[in-house]
Amino acid sequence: MHPKLIDLSLGRVERLLAKLGNPHKALPPVVHIAGTNGKGSVTAYLKAILTAAGHRVHAYTSPHLVRFHERIELAGPDGMTRPISEEDLVDVLSRTQAVNSGDDITQFEITTAAAFLAFAEHAADVVLLEVGLGGRLDATNVIDQPALTVLTPISQDHADKLGNTLEAIAAEKAGILKRGVRCVVSQQEDAVQDVIAGVATRVGARLSVWGQDFDAYEQRGRLVVQKADQLLDLPLPALLGRHQIINAGTAVAAALELGETGLAVDERAIERGLVTVRWPARMQRIDGGPLPSLLKPGSELWLDGGHNRAAGVFLAQSLADLEERAPKPLYLIVGMLGLKDAAGFLASFRGLARHVVGVPIPGAHEAPHTPEALAEAAQSISISAEPAASVEAALRRIDAIEPGPKRVLITGSLYLAGHVLALQEGVEPQAN
Repeated sequence: MHPKLIDLSLGRVERLLAKLGNPHKALPPVVHIAGTNGKGSVTAYLKAILTAAGHRVHAYTSPHLVRFHERIELAGPDGMTRPISEEDLVDVLSRTQAVNSGDDITQFEITTAAAFLAFAEHAADVVLLEVGLGGRLDATNVIDQPALTVLTPISQDHADKLGNTLEAIAAEKAGILKRGVRCVVSQQEDAVQDVIAGVATRVGARLSVWGQDFDAYEQRGRLVVQKADQLLDLPLPALLGRHQIINAGTAVAAALELGETGLAVDERAIERGLVTVRWPARMQRIDGGPLPSLLKPGSELWLDGGHNRAAGVFLAQSLADLEERAPKPLYLIVGMLGLKDAAGFLASFRGLARHVVGVPIPGAHEAPHTPEALAEAAQSISISAEPAASVEAALRRIDAIEPGPKRVLITGSLYLAGHVLALQEGVEPQAN
């Protein structure tokens, strides 16, 4: 429907939404979430917290892992949020495509319009709206007056579309800020925070900033979230990794801000949300099924969709913590899209991972690094590496390298993660 997969612009989606009767103007209160890392996790925490508080929640995320339906989640009559049904998905996509009448439109734009249509036609109390790419020109940025905006940690990624400097990328992400609307700003580098503050001043947005207006940290096995007039002593989040303290703390701060807008959230709901949250492919332990069976008994298989330098830092910290508690030799299976900085992502694992195996990403929407290129990237930063033809071949190779149980992380791409989950389920993943 468009010569490019990604073409950042608002004109096409605004035109289509107008033809649909502007469903994006008939939504429940919207929480608009942008950033480089942690968008999905913050969305997952907020969904769990708001649901625990008795609110009906719609959610829009991307990419999907196994089935496209995961992108559009609807609140059901029982208050639970589930992926859109096949019937409803076919309905909103068909109607949206018919109204578009063959005009140029990207896949993300037309599916975002279809999501707005679904959200407008199903009752809910709040919509969690995750940006697809960037912020300023992302198709989701047609919401004029969200109830709240959130900026998760911003780092280098998608430089070909958002800019070559951290400041340029931050300016694009901060494009979701709106006049008079509070923005919860997660932990950021100083240069990023300066850009966000400048944009907020220019557009008249109000900020709640990590380290200034709120803070979050682990203390004696608990998550402490602190504001000037409030201190919450909470359970650690169910999602593993030191970086999840940042994501969970940001989500809690956002939930507290939503309480000021009329979406009441008490401390018990926050506690329940933190321990019941589920978000696949974020330091997810893969137990049972076909892939773990390819490793010796006592081995661990982990899955994470991290794919940029900052995600590499977070993952390496998490694995170093695991190593300290329960030592096992660490091996990586890595598949990455071709525009990603493979050496930059892998650099944090130097001295931690014994060996890297590069693999292809079946059905990737853009050209991935070849397994050979990934092995060369690892070797260039002094990590032993080799290519393999598939995830299964990589697991067999790792299992044969040395006796005894091992810890294996499959990482580098959410698209690879979706392929792995599909292998576990014995289904064919739907292409992104």
